[in-house]
Amino acid sequence: MYDLPELQAANDALWAAIAERLIAQGVADAPDRLTRGAPLEAVWTDPDLLLGQTCGYPLVASLGARVRVVATPRYSAPGCDGALYRSALVVRANDPATRLADLRGRRAAVNDWASNSGMNLLRAEIAPLAQGALFFGAVTISGGHAASVAAVAGGEADLAAIDCITWSHLQRLRPDATSALRVLGWTKATPGLPLITAATRDDAGLAALRQALTDVARDCALDAVRAALMIDGFETLPAAAYDGVLALERDAIAQGYPILA
Repeated sequence: MYDLPELQAANDALWAAIAERLIAQGVADAPDRLTRGAPLEAVWTDPDLLLGQTCGYPLVASLGARVRVVATPRYSAPGCDGALYRSALVVRANDPATRLADLRGRRAAVNDWASNSGMNLLRAEIAPLAQGALFFGAVTISGGHAASVAAVAGGEADLAAIDCITWSHLQRLRPDATSALRVLGWTKATPGLPLITAATRDDAGLAALRQALTDVARDCALDAVRAALMIDGFETLPAAAYDGVLALERDAIAQGYPILA
């Protein structure tokens, strides 16, 4: 999910190391390269999926029993806490707003309706302010966090919730895109974007995946690769850990704010 063009070489190197370890464990279906360009839903629900990364919201809202959670990466980006992450609420640097309530009637950019970081976490922050009514003057779907950043910087939107890992990557890799923005605040934290495999993967296959991730997290030869991706390791969270994602949705609905609007 964090595969900006500037990061693809690092992601390829990380995958090569994972695949090598999987093959050594007898996982014969480990491909030699990552799949890119396919629709995410098709990838996530592929019965032959070996390893992929999804967002926490579709994990609990739609994927359900079709996948198994392998692990959750720990990222070193500001805003992360172990396997938890949050979103930065970004506005233009010269915007007069000093708090989220100041943006009532303004425009929001959302990367995707099914995004935890761009929609669900933002909805949770807006719900108590909206008091069951419309809050924004307009909400547009940008198609991605980088596009949301560009929309706010270019004046097409006034606010976006950008997950803290993407925000840190963009600050480092595309400072021209982020220098016109500032962080107004931060959302609540939820577990980060999990690595998943198909539900048909047996326990031995799941254990092999987890062992491969443990090994690459400890390999000193991959220090530069992990640093580029801001990966600090992997955690196996309890099955109920992602319940908090849907809890935020239920809370927003209970406050009369089911849809970000």
